[in-house]
Amino acid sequence: MAASNPNIMQRFEDYRPSKTVLMWSCALSVVATMIVGFAWGGWVTGGTAAEMAAKAADTASTSLVASICVNQFRSDPAHAAQLASLNKIDRWDRGSFITKGGWATLPGMKEPTNGAADLCAQQLTAMPVAQANTIETSP
Repeated sequence: MAASNPNIMQRFEDYRPSKTVLMWSCALSVVATMIVGFAWGGWVTGGTAAEMAAKAADTASTSLVASICVNQFRSDPAHAAQLASLNKIDRWDRGSFITKGGWATLPGMKEPTNGAADLCAQQLTAMPVAQANTIETSP
């Protein structure tokens, strides 16, 4: 009587799927893997990766130019007076003050990198007064 009513394990071992069922199982597994990978796995397309890399490069160059700008500003003989003027200007207009002063423009460039003047102004106004008035000289 035991042979007429097999248990679930016996039925699983005896099952032989057709080629159609196997192919559909594989296809659905691939689709499910892609959905999980793109939705939760952090996968991105090549275009998105390129955009992310370009954004990272722009951010890095802006940060670099801003730090050079801070050093150029601090090496200006009248930097204390310029810093006082910068602190009196409205926040949204400080970037144009830095641009007009030429501190955010690197040698050989006509215009500063986008956002560098604003970031430079933020860094200068965030510095403690004693540090802003000290000029770092390299040996």
